[in-house]
Amino acid sequence: MGTLSSLKQQPAVEAAFPDLYPSLGPQEAKIEANRCLYCFDAPCATACPTHIDVPTFIKKIASGNLRGSAHTILESNILALSCSRACPVNVLCEGACVMHRYNRQPIQIGLLQRHAMEAFLASSEPLPPVATGDSHPGRFAMIGAGPASLACAAELARRGHHATVFDRRPLPGGLNTHGVAEYKLKAEDSLREIRLIERLGVEFHFEETVDPARLVQFEELYDGIFLGVGLGAMHKLSIPGEDLEGVIDALSLIAGYKTGSIDSVSDSVIIVGAGNTAIDAAIAARRLGAKEVRMIYRRGEQDIPAFRFEYEHARAENVVFHWYRQPIAIVAERGRVAGMTVVPVSWEGKAMRLALEKKETIACGMVVPAIGQSALAEFLGSARGLKFENGLVQVDRSTGQTSHPRYFAGGDCVNGGREVVDAVADGKRAALAMAAAREVAHV
Repeated sequence: MGTLSSLKQQPAVEAAFPDLYPSLGPQEAKIEANRCLYCFDAPCATACPTHIDVPTFIKKIASGNLRGSAHTILESNILALSCSRACPVNVLCEGACVMHRYNRQPIQIGLLQRHAMEAFLASSEPLPPVATGDSHPGRFAMIGAGPASLACAAELARRGHHATVFDRRPLPGGLNTHGVAEYKLKAEDSLREIRLIERLGVEFHFEETVDPARLVQFEELYDGIFLGVGLGAMHKLSIPGEDLEGVIDALSLIAGYKTGSIDSVSDSVIIVGAGNTAIDAAIAARRLGAKEVRMIYRRGEQDIPAFRFEYEHARAENVVFHWYRQPIAIVAERGRVAGMTVVPVSWEGKAMRLALEKKETIACGMVVPAIGQSALAEFLGSARGLKFENGLVQVDRSTGQTSHPRYFAGGDCVNGGREVVDAVADGKRAALAMAAAREVAHV
């Protein structure tokens, strides 16, 4: 059984990643809260996957009731601090704000939520239990300690059930701790929320891999099993030189500087890909000291999977984009990365054509692949009766239940990689269904 400890970074790394958006002060928060129209139909709440009662929590901030505001938020989202910092609020809640109709700036819902949650966590107040009719406490296991599992465990614990979380890493939190850019969400803030969940009585087991044989044993030990294992390793580029010193995938780079094992990078870095994780890695490289960061993408600017605001942020950090380029080799010098050879790309429908006669080599000292993650079907497929599609676990979206009645699942292993708030919604939904199934079994 593990005990959470604090996480300390190198001072230079901490200084390189100040908050992207500073916290609101008490007066700023009240002024912003008083801008809210407190809409009765609250499109902002509808746009949030966890359906936080946004008008109510903001109104409580306006009246000075931060504790009440935090309680309103926590009723819907146990990882509300993480979500306030890591969620693309301008796409979700703030994107739905009615202020847009009047050509006015949307209410800063994310910063207001963060204001209430930071005050609550600073108070060290425990989470209140949920009054339920559950009369038969059960034992449940969560495999993986990412947002989906944490939300599931917390909801079960608040209802009087025993929840145990297993994770292969020494620190829990999944991508919240290891994979979200530090200027958006600090690893220590992720751990602060998990300590809150731990105080509910949730039991954590760190550095424990649950293999297929052990998973089957869990069926005898637990009333239900939640699979929140996320996605697998990042995809390989599958080109010569990929195993050279100086090649590190984007998630390993981000996890490394967030947890203290990486504090610098090469002067010249190439990122391959153009998704949100690729952008995070590019900005991280700049802030860790790279004088030149280039992003190689095989399509055009209009095709990037990253959010537009993330792309604009990268440009503001002087990241250089190379469109319609495909890597074909990583060049070595004395056993480590010295450059990358790329060729122009053209497209005919879905067919990619390479202009090999126009290849060029770009000098660099580090290559960071960021072209997505593999699914964990090989591991999960051994659990009896589970069904998959494209490597992802198939579930009843209303309950999170898999084709095996004892197994539930949520987060990236189900949705393929969405937002933190989607994982939280999946975990809570599954917890309610698992608790209900336990009750039915004892009627």
